[in-house]
Amino acid sequence: MDTYRALQVDAFTDEPLSGNPAGVVPDADGLEPDRMQAVAAELAVSETAFVHPSGSADFRLRYFTPTTEVDLCGHATVATFGHLSEDGVVDPGTYTVETNVGVLDVTVEDDGTVWLDQDTPTVVEVDLSYERVADALGIDAATLQDVGADLPLAIAEAGVRYLVVPVNFLEHLGNVDPDLGAVESLTEAVDATGLYAFTFDAVGAESQLHARMFAPGAGIPEDPVCGTGAGAVTAYLDHYGAFADEFPDEVVIEQGHFVDRPGQVRARTAPLRVGGRSVTALDGSLVVPEADEDEILEA
Repeated sequence: MDTYRALQVDAFTDEPLSGNPAGVVPDADGLEPDRMQAVAAELAVSETAFVHPSGSADFRLRYFTPTTEVDLCGHATVATFGHLSEDGVVDPGTYTVETNVGVLDVTVEDDGTVWLDQDTPTVVEVDLSYERVADALGIDAATLQDVGADLPLAIAEAGVRYLVVPVNFLEHLGNVDPDLGAVESLTEAVDATGLYAFTFDAVGAESQLHARMFAPGAGIPEDPVCGTGAGAVTAYLDHYGAFADEFPDEVVIEQGHFVDRPGQVRARTAPLRVGGRSVTALDGSLVVPEADEDEILEA
């Protein structure tokens, strides 16, 4: 048996038990993929980040949902570096992080804010009917069609692919009652990790957007506050010239209110990056059985 330190760190918030909870295993050296998957299933948050040594960067991060490995996770990265900063492992500054999508920069500011640089984004319109998308979300197609005249359904990607779906009003976004099987089929059809729905009708005066993200195919029925999705939607808004005047220096995206975990993501362009604060809610240890070689089948 091996014992590893494991934490729950709430990202995109400075209040415990809000924002998006991430599992963090700050020293995962020696944990194989099967055991990392088992740990992520045990912690049962949307993503758990495992910190490994790297031969090409300052750190190596791997991310697992309760059911599968994902290539990149914004909130788990913010949570990890928030913890490493709080624990005195890293000082304010910029660090390189090896991920499954390549080596990315992470910057820790003096106040604990963590910024994750993302890949060069791509945005491509998709040929889907509003009726199919609306049926999957459990809302009226009209809530998508009027805003869709200027902002179409599209795939936006900056490390993770999302189907971006604009919704006209917060009331309608709040009334979403997704058929998770239909959402999974929809995202599979366009090879996206999740469906990211947003509206310009926000709760907070400082926020430009309110968002919700569903990724049942990755084992995440609804993600409370999604960092990579915030980056993707910011790239989408920039691509389609969503703001009448000059694009803002920073886009503030609120999320999580409809699952009782409100949080806030800050996003910037040139380069595309997402950032926020985090707070540790749980710090303990986890006993992980050794890999059972007897269960490994060899051809």
